[in-house]
Amino acid sequence: MSDPVEVLDFWLGEVGPEGWYAGGEVLDLECQTRFGPIWQAAHAGGIEHWVDGPAGTLAYLVICDQLARNMHRGSALAFATDARARAAARVAVAEGWDMEAPEPERQFFYMPFEHSEDPADQALAVQLLSERVPSLPEMALHARAHQAVIARFGRFPGRNAALGRDDTPQEAEWLAAGGYRAEVEALKSSHANGA
Repeated sequence: MSDPVEVLDFWLGEVGPEGWYAGGEVLDLECQTRFGPIWQAAHAGGIEHWVDGPAGTLAYLVICDQLARNMHRGSALAFATDARARAAARVAVAEGWDMEAPEPERQFFYMPFEHSEDPADQALAVQLLSERVPSLPEMALHARAHQAVIARFGRFPGRNAALGRDDTPQEAEWLAAGGYRAEVEALKSSHANGA
């Protein structure tokens, strides 16, 4: 069974910033092979004791919020530990543990809010990523894009297939027009034009 140090060495060291959002079958399989058992333990509530300080909580968030998406891509299980991640992130922010982590890894304390379909969590994600990760303005841009999607649809249409949800006609049109990537580009354009 993995421990927090092994998780952080893998995610922060081996994968690193250039691989965090790259995805791909090779990384997904490596996440599943190396960390599938610890994710199962997290899903069952068996590693809650990790949420007891900056490093352990960061490792917990990486497992529940990031690696879950890699190892279960395209499946409802990709989101199965999101609620646990949000609960841990709330503790971390309340305790100030997030501010003990350097940038860029500090962003992972806030991603569970960005991945939430609750508008209040979206507002919190925008605030935290804007204020507490100033060296990475693109993170705040992505938070605003997620917030815009939730404001428009009340959910992330890109998850519908995995979660067995039917697309509304408006969601289907949005997905066909580029979905999230188009949302980000529209925000970049409006920002560049001073909107």
